[in-house]
Amino acid sequence: MDTYGYTPEYLTRNGEPWFPVMGEIHYSRYPAEYWKESLYKMKAGGVDIVSIYVIWIHHEEIEGIWDFEGNRNLRLFVETCRECGLTLMLRIGPWSHGEVRNGGFPDWLLKKPFEARTSENAYFQTVEFFYRRIYEQVQGLLLKDGGPVIGVQIENEFGHCGGLSGEEGESHMRALASLARLIGFDVPLYTATGWGGAVTGGLLPVMGGYCEAPWDQRLTDIEPSGNYIFTHERNDHNIGSDFGFGKGITFDLSLFPFLTAELGGGLQVTSHRRPVAQAADIGAMSLVKLGSGVNLLGYYMFHGGTNPKGKLTTLHETKASGSVNDLPELSYDFRAPIREYGQISDTYRELKLLTLFLCEFGSGLCRMRADIPPANPLFPADTKGVRFSFRHDGESGYLFVNNYQRRQTQAMHEGVVFETPLGKNFPPIAVKNGEYFFLPFNMSVGDSLLETALATPLCVLRKERPVYVFYTAFAQAEALLAGGNEDALYQFRDGKKPEKADIITLSRKDALHAWKIGEELIVSDGDILCEGTGLSRLSRKRGPEVTTALLMQDEGKAVYGIALPDWSADDCFLNIRYEGNTARLYEGAVLVADNFFIGSEYAWEIGLKRFGRGKSHCFRLEIEELRATTEVFLEAWPQMENGRVCRLTDVSAELEFRTDISSHSVSNLGTN
Repeated sequence: MDTYGYTPEYLTRNGEPWFPVMGEIHYSRYPAEYWKESLYKMKAGGVDIVSIYVIWIHHEEIEGIWDFEGNRNLRLFVETCRECGLTLMLRIGPWSHGEVRNGGFPDWLLKKPFEARTSENAYFQTVEFFYRRIYEQVQGLLLKDGGPVIGVQIENEFGHCGGLSGEEGESHMRALASLARLIGFDVPLYTATGWGGAVTGGLLPVMGGYCEAPWDQRLTDIEPSGNYIFTHERNDHNIGSDFGFGKGITFDLSLFPFLTAELGGGLQVTSHRRPVAQAADIGAMSLVKLGSGVNLLGYYMFHGGTNPKGKLTTLHETKASGSVNDLPELSYDFRAPIREYGQISDTYRELKLLTLFLCEFGSGLCRMRADIPPANPLFPADTKGVRFSFRHDGESGYLFVNNYQRRQTQAMHEGVVFETPLGKNFPPIAVKNGEYFFLPFNMSVGDSLLETALATPLCVLRKERPVYVFYTAFAQAEALLAGGNEDALYQFRDGKKPEKADIITLSRKDALHAWKIGEELIVSDGDILCEGTGLSRLSRKRGPEVTTALLMQDEGKAVYGIALPDWSADDCFLNIRYEGNTARLYEGAVLVADNFFIGSEYAWEIGLKRFGRGKSHCFRLEIEELRATTEVFLEAWPQMENGRVCRLTDVSAELEFRTDISSHSVSNLGTN
C-alpha cells in the first residue's frame, strides 16, 4: 500500500516527492453509466487524484429521506475510481458552494432554529449525521483498507464565503476535522481551502485561481487577472473580488507546500457575466503557477456536468434562493477540459502538455524552488515587461516565460537573453505576444548534459534505448524545426550529443495530439484512451441531416422544432448556433438541456447518447430574446435589429465513433 504525506515544500508518496494532478468531477452531475469512461478520460489527461464534492442537497433534499441511488451512488463512484486506478479526494463539506442551491445545504436545514455554519451544538449534531451517512458509503474504501480515498477536504471557503473568521473560525474547522476523524475518516491528507481570508484550522491549505470572475457583479471588462504574473503570492484576489492582492492568507506559508485545488479548468458563466475561457487562458495560467512554485495542479472543474432534477425545487444557484448569481438550471459545463457531455476539449489537450511532463519530471520539479527575478512586472496590466522565472535546485532547472495576458496584447521582445541562476545563458529568444513556454537547463539526457534548449520536454519513452521527447513551444523554435535546423534547438555541453539515448522533436501541434501509452507515443487527430486492458480511438465525422422549423416568434421569444433521424455511432452531438439571451431545449414537456449565450462563434453542443444511443429525436428549442439593454457582460455582442436579436442560425449533427485499436501496433498508428 502506498503512503502519502507532505513536507513544507511538496506532497510525498512512499516518502518521495510527488507532483500529482487533481481534477474535479461531480458524480451526481453525470450519468453513472458513463463514469468509468469519463474517469479513463481524466486519467489519460494526466489526472492522478479525482476530487469530488458530496453535495448534501443532492442526497437529502427532503429531511430524513436519503438518496444514494443512480447518479447519486457515491459508493459505486468510489469503487469505479479504484477500478480505474485513480486516487480520490473526498470533499465532505458540509457546505460546498459548487454553484449549487444554498451552497449544497438542503432547504430544510436553513429552516432549523439554529444558524448553519456556526458552532452551535444543534448544527454540529446535524452535520455529524450527514458525515456519518457519507462514511457509511465509503467505509472500507479508504486508503488504509486498500481503497482509493487518500484525503478529505473539510468545509469550503470557510471565513471567506460565510461562516466564522478569526479564532472562532479556526476552532470551528478544528472541530469539524475532529468530528470527521472520530466518525472514521482516517486518511493521510486533510485539506481546507485557504484563499481570501478563509480559515484552515491547521489543515493542509489548498489554493485557487481563475482566469476571470463570472461572479463579479460588474458588467464591464474587469481588471486583468494576477494569475498571469509570476509571484510568490499564493492568494487569488479575483476569488470573491473583495480582497486586495497580497491580503487574506490566514496560515503560515513556511509550514505548507504551495498546492492548488481550484485552478479554474474553465469558467461557469452566470446570467449577468459570461466570459469565455479559452485553452490558452488555462494553459498560460497553469504554466505561471508552475513557475511560481506550485507543487500540485488541482483543477475545478476538470469535467463538466448537468445538475440533477430536484424533488421539491431546482438545484442550481439562483438569486431567488439567496445567491448573488443566477446560473443555468441544468448546465454545469464550465468549459472544462472535459465538457458537460464528456467531450474532450482543446483545453484538455493544452493541459496534457503539462501533465505528460509532470508525470515524468514532476518529482524533480518538486525539489526546485521558484526563483523569480525582481525585474519581473508586479502588475498584470503591465504590457511591456518580460515575465519570467526559474525553478532550480542549484544544479539544474527550468526557465518559465509568459507573454500572455487574457484579453490584453503584450509587447514583442526581440533577442532576449535569459541568464540562468547557474550562470549559463540561453541563446537569444524572440518572445511574441501570446507566447508562454518553459525550457530546461542543465538537464541530463542519457549520457550527455543539455546545458540549454529551445525545445520543451514532454516525456521519456523508457525503452531499451531511452527516447526523450521534446516539442517546440514558441514561434522561433517552430521555425528552426520546420526549416530542418533541429540541432540548433539543443545546446549540449562540449557539443557532446547523447550516445545512449535518442531525442525526438515534435511541433507544438503534434504534441497537442500526442498520447503516451505505456512506452509508446501515439500522435493522432483522434483521442486515444486506455481503458483497462483495451485501447480505443475516438474520432468524429459529419452526422445525419437535421431539419428545423420556426414554430412561433413573438416580441420576447422564438420557438423552433428540431428533428434528428436515427443514427449509428458511439455518440451524436447536436450543434446549435443561435443568437439570443438564453436557450432551453425540450423533448416533449421535459427540459433536457439549457444554455446561456456567450457569442455567435460558439456552438452549443449537446451529447445525445445519454438520451438513448441511436435514437431519433424531436426537440423544441426556445430562445429568449437578447436586447441591447439586457444587463449582461458579453465579450462580443451579436449584430442586432432594432436593438434586439432572437434567432436560430444553424443546427448540425456530428457523430463520434469509438474504434478498438488494441490489436494494432501502436508505432504504426501514425497521425491518421
